[in-house]
Amino acid sequence: MDREDGPRVPEQRAPQPGPAGDGGDLRFGVLGPVRAWRDGEALPSGSPQQRALLAALLLRDGRTATAAELIDAIWGDEPPSQALAAVRTYASRLRKVLPAGVLVSESGGYAIRGRADALDLNVAQELAAGAEKARAAGDRNQARVLIDKSLGLWDGEPLAGVPGPYAETQRARLEEWRLTLLETRLDLDLECGHHAEAVSELTALTAAHPLRERLRELLMLALYRSGRQAEALAVYADTRRLLADELGVDPRPELARLQQRILRADAELARPVEEPSRAPAVSRPAQLPATVPDFTGRAAFVRELGDQLATADGSVMAVSALAGIGGVGKTTLAVHVAHAARPHFPDGQLYVDLQGAGARAAEPETVLGAFLRALGAPDSAIPDTLDERAALYRSTLAGRRVLVLLDNARDAAQVRPLLPGTEGCAALVTSRVRMVDLAGAHLVDLDVMSPEEALQLFTRIVGAERVQSEREAALDVVAACGFLPLAIRVAASRLAARRTWTVSVLAAKLADERRRLDELQAGDLAVKATFELGYGQLEPAQARAFRLLGLADGPDISLAAAAAVLDLPLHDAEDLLESLVDTSLLESAAPGRYRFHDLVRLYARACADRDEQPPAERELALSRLLDFYLATAARVFAMERPGDRLVAHLEPTAYEGLDFADRRAALDWLYTEANCLLACARQAAKGPRLRTAVDLLWAAQDLAESGANSKLYEAAALSALEAARTSGDARIEGRARTSMTNVHLVAGRYGEADREAEQASRLATAAGDPAPVYWADNDRGIIAFNQGRYADAERYLFKAMEGSHADDNRPGEASALCNLSRIHLSMGRVAQAISLAEQGVELYERIGHTLRLANAQYALGVALTHARRHAEALEQLAQALHRFETNRQRLWAGTTHFRIAQTHLSAQHPARAAQHAEQALAIGCIGGDRIRGNVLITLGKALDRLGQSGRARACWREALALHEESGATAEAEEARGLLSPLTAA
Repeated sequence: MDREDGPRVPEQRAPQPGPAGDGGDLRFGVLGPVRAWRDGEALPSGSPQQRALLAALLLRDGRTATAAELIDAIWGDEPPSQALAAVRTYASRLRKVLPAGVLVSESGGYAIRGRADALDLNVAQELAAGAEKARAAGDRNQARVLIDKSLGLWDGEPLAGVPGPYAETQRARLEEWRLTLLETRLDLDLECGHHAEAVSELTALTAAHPLRERLRELLMLALYRSGRQAEALAVYADTRRLLADELGVDPRPELARLQQRILRADAELARPVEEPSRAPAVSRPAQLPATVPDFTGRAAFVRELGDQLATADGSVMAVSALAGIGGVGKTTLAVHVAHAARPHFPDGQLYVDLQGAGARAAEPETVLGAFLRALGAPDSAIPDTLDERAALYRSTLAGRRVLVLLDNARDAAQVRPLLPGTEGCAALVTSRVRMVDLAGAHLVDLDVMSPEEALQLFTRIVGAERVQSEREAALDVVAACGFLPLAIRVAASRLAARRTWTVSVLAAKLADERRRLDELQAGDLAVKATFELGYGQLEPAQARAFRLLGLADGPDISLAAAAAVLDLPLHDAEDLLESLVDTSLLESAAPGRYRFHDLVRLYARACADRDEQPPAERELALSRLLDFYLATAARVFAMERPGDRLVAHLEPTAYEGLDFADRRAALDWLYTEANCLLACARQAAKGPRLRTAVDLLWAAQDLAESGANSKLYEAAALSALEAARTSGDARIEGRARTSMTNVHLVAGRYGEADREAEQASRLATAAGDPAPVYWADNDRGIIAFNQGRYADAERYLFKAMEGSHADDNRPGEASALCNLSRIHLSMGRVAQAISLAEQGVELYERIGHTLRLANAQYALGVALTHARRHAEALEQLAQALHRFETNRQRLWAGTTHFRIAQTHLSAQHPARAAQHAEQALAIGCIGGDRIRGNVLITLGKALDRLGQSGRARACWREALALHEESGATAEAEEARGLLSPLTAA
């Protein structure tokens, strides 16, 4: 295949040494150049003909090849006169290189003996076979992993550089197999829902193999599932035309049927393959509490616990312990599973509520007395002491098959005497505490329901007719309940008892967080009372931590942030948080991260309002958290942008932040904490520390350009700006508008960005705050450039350079230089543009500013493309792309892919251009829909040059619509110009 325009497979790594035998660890490779390694060291493989001999022997799987067969393999019909002597010479040379006993002579020929896994082809085939088995078993993810490993063994063209007809035949066979593996893996990608990611690879593959219909079929399906129906149909039209022109045939029936299904917008076609699920078995034992008639969902837990209980049929006594917060449905699930498992326990089922969440938990002696009576022991035979009762209990159960359900246990100490002691029996335990100290127990952490399960439970209680007419409101209700089964049951029961209420009425009542817990009570069911039981058992330090941690917004909280909230050393904070996890009032989201259930958080805040003394401690806790985030974000900013003076202009903090060993660790923290940091800024914007909240957003501005966090950043910046407008503080409002300018710039809303930047400059000037002034000048220069106002852009950027220089902000000067380069380029001054960009690169390199060095290399790459210095341009853009990806700047990485596509198109490499344009579309770009439209124009041009005019036209139509909507007149005219000759035709 053409390696210039075709897709690349993962690069092969040199085989790693395994257990050494007599000759060391010997490995061979044919999925690339023919090579051999011994203990990881490459062995000399000799001349091309010697490698051809080695390849012919390796591909026979240890079978002997005669001399005549080898001569035919190497030279075909025209062997040299001394061919036999040459074969013997090559064999002799190989025998000297290889360990003794590997290359053997027998029956007038030669063979290679060794382990099957010594040859990369055999390993690849074994992995592919494993993938096929995994797929047949329904494990598509494992199948994808195995096929990727198989493909990863390739290192370019198989048998590369090996002459002879045998090698040529085998090369074609192996290349065909590789393409088949690629098709299988891409098919699995689509089955697993990864259609958007597959489009770029499929675009490149169809360009490299235009007549391969299976690839076209997969591309059509990937485009359709990505919402690009017009392009999917255009692929079919291009394929039909190509097959007719090249081969004089029609597309195969499968491709035609797919086109028809796309035309019909077949709903099944848009859905990835789903894993089969089994419904849980249900039965009705007599000695257990009745199972609820509307038991819903929990299929995976039912299977897991059912399978565990079934092991009691063997040689062990099975114990399963369910843990979870109050109201999560532990008892309901346990009773349901116990009913289903009754056939395994024909000798009976025992049940007790151990009342572990209450003030007076059941005593094990009392429970054992009741169990013994239930098992037939007369009162006179029941001993007095705990140990004697436990011994008699185990003796009574010996030889029987009994299930014991111990509900609502306090701790493992309460449970141990109540466990059966022999095989054939099983115990099922529920508790709010994780029983890590219950030896041999199978631990299960029960979480809330999925949204689908929650809606199903709500519907079963309320009635399908009422829910179907107000489905969105019903979803709001179960979401307000935090998908907690008890809360859903209470809410649904209230609605079922009030026929005049609509679902929307209930949703409106639950929307008020301050009243939500009060609304979630019906009869003797109350969510707040369930939480109160757990809270009442906490030690004072635990209770304080519970209250204060509940004050912080955000999806979860890190250990370091929690330590700031609690004003405790890290280890002390960790001990407290882990103890709360053990009570199920707090969840461990990941190592070092914690979270509340939504309703538990509301309860914690209610406890803080009621119990926290003095009340000012609540505000101090949130203030420490805000200081922690600002101090740490400032350190990340300083590490990312050495020499940038922004950190010197930020609010001082009373609480220290984290230190980082290197830039990678700093970035890991920023993007891991993004949601929590932005939630903290948004929450603080409503309080007395608005100035610090605004500075936090300024210091964390990278999140606005990351793509993954842009929407959350925009929401937080809007909240801060609304609060700043009413504050009467020009400094605060100026900085808030600086952040909003960046938000609008990233989204391509240049008019709004310019208005915000103008006001930011005016307010900062009035407040004597210099940094936002030159930031605004730089931003207005970028805006004017994008709007085609080059003289204004140049004027603003020179002002930005002056302001940065006055503040000793060298990175600010470098940024202005790079932006001036773009302006000169647009005005046709290519040489000056290259010179300015090179100055920017040099300045960033001098100060060690790695993040914005990527922007400088990006600007230089664009300028070099215009100078048609394509190789240099691609080198700069590749370095910029690597830096953007390393710094998690997803939108900038997407924009760089777009520029690389333009460079490849200019260099007459349309297949590579199409591949990078597809990646830009999949990732997203700085500049919003306007830049997306430009990417589509470039993609269309590349596809058109590849002969895919139908799909090209679909891209240009979409680009035209985007540019007309965004008011990009020049770009819209370009799209019309590209479409007009096709329309006329």
